Amino acid sequence: MLKVYGDYNSGNCYKIKLMLHLLGLKYEWKSVDILNGDTQTPEFLAKNPNGKVPVLELEDGTCLWESNAILNYLADGTEYLPTEPRLRTQVLQWQFFEQYSHEPYIAVARFIQFYLGLPEERLEEYRKLQKRGYRALDVMEQQLQRTRYLVGEHFSIADVTLYAYTHVAHQGGFDLSRFPGIQAWIQRVASQPRYVGMLD
Repeated sequence: MLKVYGDYNSGNCYKIKLMLHLLGLKYEWKSVDILNGDTQTPEFLAKNPNGKVPVLELEDGTCLWESNAILNYLADGTEYLPTEPRLRTQVLQWQFFEQYSHEPYIAVARFIQFYLGLPEERLEEYRKLQKRGYRALDVMEQQLQRTRYLVGEHFSIADVTLYAYTHVAHQGGFDLSRFPGIQAWIQRVASQPRYVGMLD
């Protein structure tokens, strides 16, 4: 059986959980406490030398890491990853956008507020993250005003990738009421067959 090493509150881990449920695949969840140093133990580092969650352990013991790479592995050959080169490239485009222009701001702001409780020594950093996070949301809003999903009219792993931290962006202080396109898209993602919530 597939094994997922992750933290239920982590958006990156939630991507994998959601994808597995959408595909109807059975898996075993291995809880990892990132604040308690669980990702730095020799046992965990043997699975991911980068010391981060999530990790997907395959039936043969192979360990895959980096959430968006895992999504591509799981979705390969399914309706969630287009085979047409232009569409497939657009999926990758949004995944790269998430890792470079979205997650470093929205997820980190959420970590400072949700996990750490907005400590005084990180308030200045938090305010800077807000500005850049809103810029990323603006980019998403422009696309979602034009199309139902991030890559045209069909739900894909591009949506899974960006849904994970966007739907909990309020936990990082972001006001999603400013983004009607994103709000409608969040509802469309949550209505997918076999959808599961972050803490379900």
